[in-house]
Amino acid sequence: MSMLFSCNSVTIPIKLKPVGIGGPFHGVAVFSSISNAKKRRSKEKAKATLESNAKVGLLKEKRRTRSNKEYEYDSTIQQSHNPVMLGEVLDVFSSSRTISSFVDCTLGAAGHSSAVIQAHPELKLYIGIDVDPLAHEKAQAHIDSLLHAYPNLKAYTFVKNFRHIKSVLNEVDQNLLNSGVDGILMDLGMSSMQVNNPERGFSVLGNGPLDMRMDPQASLKAEDILNSWPDTEVGRVLREYGEESNWRLLQKKIVQARLQGGLHSTGELVDLIQNAITRTRGGRQGWIKTATRVFQALRIAVNDELKTLENSLNACFECLAPGGRLAVIAFHSLEDRIVKQTFLNIIDCNREDRDGSEEERGGRDMENMRNDNNVNELWIRQIIQGRNGTILTKRPITPSEEEERLNRRSRSAKLRVIQKGMIL
Repeated sequence: MSMLFSCNSVTIPIKLKPVGIGGPFHGVAVFSSISNAKKRRSKEKAKATLESNAKVGLLKEKRRTRSNKEYEYDSTIQQSHNPVMLGEVLDVFSSSRTISSFVDCTLGAAGHSSAVIQAHPELKLYIGIDVDPLAHEKAQAHIDSLLHAYPNLKAYTFVKNFRHIKSVLNEVDQNLLNSGVDGILMDLGMSSMQVNNPERGFSVLGNGPLDMRMDPQASLKAEDILNSWPDTEVGRVLREYGEESNWRLLQKKIVQARLQGGLHSTGELVDLIQNAITRTRGGRQGWIKTATRVFQALRIAVNDELKTLENSLNACFECLAPGGRLAVIAFHSLEDRIVKQTFLNIIDCNREDRDGSEEERGGRDMENMRNDNNVNELWIRQIIQGRNGTILTKRPITPSEEEERLNRRSRSAKLRVIQKGMIL
């Protein structure tokens, strides 16, 4: 379209664009259209992410060997420490199996131990071990209160690390190392008595000294690692033991803190983590999760937990009688990975036995297992048979939904069980 415009007798043609095509609101309309398209794509992407996460969660849930055991609270135990997977532990050392000797390598508040003692009146020898003298003192009083009802039971408790199990058995009876014991339990979780005491330095939410020693007589503290170890070692601890993705940033901040006097309390360490992990990275939950991983890493390093665990698992298996069982409850992936791999190494199974399906070989083995025990142990679902024994939990048993809801401590628990082979 064009028009003639006359000015001072000079005629100038002017071209006009139709408003509907290139008018003053055309750019706004195009921008709005693009913006709406971006919003739609963003919503579709968010929806796809939620659906994907839901599918992953469903797959993980399907892969879990979740316990269907009804959650039972033991009223004889202090309410501050309800033992994790108590019913499942009792199933492993079931009343249908005769148990003459039992060792609790992580005595804690004696929750598991007292339940096993009451479930097995035929028990003749009980041994409890805990490296924490405070836990040992309280547990011993609880065990002693049960003994009057079991006059034939001899009970011993020791303030030692479970890596010394062989020397403990030898101290009780030199013949035990030859005959072995019928059952051994290791509950690797933190005791509520330890976490709830700020002076021990284990809690993220309670200010106290940077200690974190399970054994108060040990020399190394978390404070020593943070203020004295080479920065590369601090980074390695955070990366390997805490599986913390922000380990480089935290390592840098910790080294910088040394120039201003170092870190000497759990509160100072938490403040450092809060300032390093910005609010945009998950808000409050973000820094709490990071702090939990950092505290876990330091605790593992202070107590040399992973190496101690591997050595102790091998020692415990050697201390079992033929047909005896070792049950281990782990609470984080590093521990559980070590338990899984060590069990596989112990039974010395073939690669196809490790990876084969239940239909290929597990069904027949489980039938033999049930016949051998003269009982149908329903908690045994998939096993791995080896030369030296049998893993009764190809996949770890996890707590029931009811226990997870009522006992938050249980949420990350994984139970694995191994049985020593019979002598032919």
